[in-house]
Amino acid sequence: MSTRNNSETKSTGADNSARAPLIELSGITKSFGNVDALSGVDLKIGEAESVGIIGDNGAGKSTLVKLLSGVYPATGGTMKFRGREVRFNSPLDARQNGIEMIYQDLALCEDLNVAQNIFLGREIKKNYGPIRVLDNKAMTRAAAEDIANMGLDFDVEREVGMLSGGERQMVAVARALQFEPSTLLMDEPTAALSAEKIRKLWEMISELKSRGVSILLVSHRFTDILSICDRIVVVRGGKIAGEMKPNEHPPAQTMAIMTEMMTGDRIPEEAGA
Repeated sequence: MSTRNNSETKSTGADNSARAPLIELSGITKSFGNVDALSGVDLKIGEAESVGIIGDNGAGKSTLVKLLSGVYPATGGTMKFRGREVRFNSPLDARQNGIEMIYQDLALCEDLNVAQNIFLGREIKKNYGPIRVLDNKAMTRAAAEDIANMGLDFDVEREVGMLSGGERQMVAVARALQFEPSTLLMDEPTAALSAEKIRKLWEMISELKSRGVSILLVSHRFTDILSICDRIVVVRGGKIAGEMKPNEHPPAQTMAIMTEMMTGDRIPEEAGA
């Protein structure tokens, strides 16, 4: 697993508050016709920080990560990356700034094998006389090493369409890591995973953070957010409804507070006791 590891990205999420954020959104809006999917969103993501985004269906979570990944351009507001104002008009713009997205639908090519999917868009090539051709053997070896480094064991020459949902999820993760991201966006990453593969995913995220990678994780599962995130941001109605750290309160109280933020309804105090 290769990731950027330079002098700028060696901190952990615990000490980011005194540093300039890696990504900063200010007054971000996104409209689709007359519908405002995001309205006045302010959000900061620190280096090597894992931020959890939670909210009900239609709250704006997926729109937010698609805006960060370049799928959607913002309608208004500003985005800064390492203190420099940027505007993403395509996923390539985001990738050039070190931002990779793992989509909920995984966006894999089912008729290609694992290795071909991992290297899709950055294939290894070799010279064959005056012609450059794909080096399938090199990609197979490298993909097998990537999968092994993630603690997994399956044949990288199998077609992705033949894999289980959990295996496909890990192929999508391996592909994203090939681009050596500074920031990894994950939309519902545990939806198709068994308990064992969820544990492996959390271990991998912890290692990525230790290497300086920031994580933005979107999930509707409280357990996902509480397990791995340094900070929890709640989205409601296209706005940031509030944020908190997962260990500020006992788990039951934390979940009650998040539910209150998500719904806007006051939760009786005994429910979070």
